[in-house]
Amino acid sequence: MKYCIIIPDGAADEPLKELGGKTPIEAASTPNMDAIATEGRQGVVRTIPEGFESGSDVAIMTLLGYAPKQYHTGRAPLEAAAQHIPLSKTDWVFRCNLVTVVDGIMKDHSAGGISDAEAQRLIKDLARKLNLPGFEFYTGVSYRNLLVYRGSDHFDLVTKPPHEIPDEPIAKYLPKGEGSDILRHIMEESRELFADHEINETRRETGLNPASQVWLWGQGHAPDMPKFKDRFNVNTGCMITGVDLLRGLAVLLGWDVKEVEGMTSFHDTNYAGQGQATCAMLDKYDLVLSHIEAPDEASHQADWKTKVASIQAIDRYIVGPVLEKLKTFPEWRILVLPDHPTNITTRKHGYAPTIFEMAGTRVRSVLKAPYSEKNAAKSDLKIEQGHELMEYFLRGGNL
Repeated sequence: MKYCIIIPDGAADEPLKELGGKTPIEAASTPNMDAIATEGRQGVVRTIPEGFESGSDVAIMTLLGYAPKQYHTGRAPLEAAAQHIPLSKTDWVFRCNLVTVVDGIMKDHSAGGISDAEAQRLIKDLARKLNLPGFEFYTGVSYRNLLVYRGSDHFDLVTKPPHEIPDEPIAKYLPKGEGSDILRHIMEESRELFADHEINETRRETGLNPASQVWLWGQGHAPDMPKFKDRFNVNTGCMITGVDLLRGLAVLLGWDVKEVEGMTSFHDTNYAGQGQATCAMLDKYDLVLSHIEAPDEASHQADWKTKVASIQAIDRYIVGPVLEKLKTFPEWRILVLPDHPTNITTRKHGYAPTIFEMAGTRVRSVLKAPYSEKNAAKSDLKIEQGHELMEYFLRGGNL
């Protein structure tokens, strides 16, 4: 049996007046996703359990079959796993975003999608300026970086993801609780250093959002997760993604990671290359997960045109070729789902159940209708405990 999971991150949404009352998925031309929904099954699944912030760390852990209440220790530790950063049980890891704050307002959680090279320069200059004992900065992809603390200080914090406070004053969302003073100090020092940094001067001159400071959040210790093979008896797995969070989950699950040239987390990504790589990996692995971040990033920028375009590109260059490839195997199964909704109107992640579709060997069709939020809601297939979806998929729709 060959399994493929395709995650168009944040693609689910609400109806938009700009699209004549349609959602981006409904407005997009998606013949391949529609074929999967028509030939197989579609439904809704709750990937954000009660009490958790809506984010890909929680949602994708859930859909991979791991209950966050048992396994989730924070977002940053998952990304540390992607970089193979060694962590003891007492080490703390924080996400360290480069953001754009203007007059105390969070304007851009990604600092204009800052490049890797620019981000690395800023983070390294900040580390050199601070020179704080016990604190280590690690650069990641674009605006996503990490801060590791190895020491005896304890943290009991409340922090907030910057993508959840667009156009809001940052003052009420600064880190609070035990250990927050040092985090606020780091954030303030970064603001002073970055104000006149040459990288930001160049970005302003070219009309790009500057990285005005770092934003610390997503703290936690290293998680302890059983390997996917031991949990689900699927021998080999491969992750294809442009995001460290998912690379980290792959490492923790015992999967390999396939890098694709030109793959980014934005709409400039190499869709065709990712589709080709996904097909090629199906020859080598039992399960391949292909994740595309572009719809989510477009949602955070309230860019509905790019969101629709990214969904269409995913359908054409990834879902279509993968579906054709899978049909060359004697037994196969495909699952397509956004990990969570990301709403254009709010620029935030939503908490509503997300929609999914699956087709393939021993998956019978029930609702012959195109893939959409409206049609999925009509289905009798509603999975409230999201971590049960993986077993349902692997068993072909039987629990």
